[in-house]
Amino acid sequence: MIQLEEKIYFYLLFIIPLLVMLFVLLQLWKRKAQKKFGDLVLLKRITPDKSIFKSTFKFVLFLLGLSLLIVGLVNPKIGTKLETVKREGVDIVFALDVSKSMLAEDIAPNRLEKGKRLISEIINQLGSDRIGIIAYAAQAYPQLPITTDYGAAKMFLQSMNTDMLSSQGTAINEAINLASTYFDDDQQTNRVLFIISDGEDHAEGTTESAIEKATDEGIVIYTIGVGKPKGAPIPLKRNGIVESLKKDMNGEVVITKLNETVLKDIADDGNGEYINGDNTDQAVDYIKEQLNQMDKKEFEAKQFAEYKDQYQWFVAAGLLLLFLDLFVLDRKTKWLRKLNLFNENKKK
Repeated sequence: MIQLEEKIYFYLLFIIPLLVMLFVLLQLWKRKAQKKFGDLVLLKRITPDKSIFKSTFKFVLFLLGLSLLIVGLVNPKIGTKLETVKREGVDIVFALDVSKSMLAEDIAPNRLEKGKRLISEIINQLGSDRIGIIAYAAQAYPQLPITTDYGAAKMFLQSMNTDMLSSQGTAINEAINLASTYFDDDQQTNRVLFIISDGEDHAEGTTESAIEKATDEGIVIYTIGVGKPKGAPIPLKRNGIVESLKKDMNGEVVITKLNETVLKDIADDGNGEYINGDNTDQAVDYIKEQLNQMDKKEFEAKQFAEYKDQYQWFVAAGLLLLFLDLFVLDRKTKWLRKLNLFNENKKK
């Protein structure tokens, strides 16, 4: 397992392409100046020890040394000891609606991004709880299995979008059924499912049976609504620019609305509660309070307990390359002269 302690120093790597550009421009300027001074062939003959390869090689050494020093500043760490630790918490699965209706912008910046922010803020409030993530539209897709790695959860969360599932529509029952497979029967922890959606459900007839099955397995279902009841059109964008609005088969602009009734019914049947996600802070605080009131179950989790700094290897290698750069001369060495590249030894 690798950790990067100071990722901000990676921005210093932008210096590298700038230095390459300056080096190329400098070489072009030198060549232009030499042409003004005299014939290039003649200049090569009167300066046979000058090496173009050596100057480029020195520059490459310098860049490699500088890059390694920057990586050293980032301070990579490697986990060296894997331990099994005892934790107390709740198993939580987030099911995020990624159907096209989540692109509606009745809540800034849009429903999907609002849902992702809500999940991210909830994760920030967790302690030792395990979490999993599901993406769903007409079908449900496992995005992240139950884990205690919150960093990985946020990474997967940010990559979620409305194009990740080819089948469109909204089938909440699919998300509930998939969530039921996430929980480990051997670890009888409290089980919570958060459904983040605008409430559109194209499979209402089968949702009730999915909820009943989930509650029988001890899963408590909370729903979080994103959007506005008055609704909004669904913008279709290309490169961030709105090209058109989604229309139905009759050519009418589709207005998608937050269906709180559906979400409340799901939460009531799932022994949970409906939460309006309009105000992020209020919603997160309320969810934190609800989770804190639940009994925490003990479970085992494997994690890296010891990390060792590795910056010294990169710093040492970087300094070595920079040191070698000082001793590489711009002129040709004896073995290059023996190659007789300039044909100086040709008998006339």
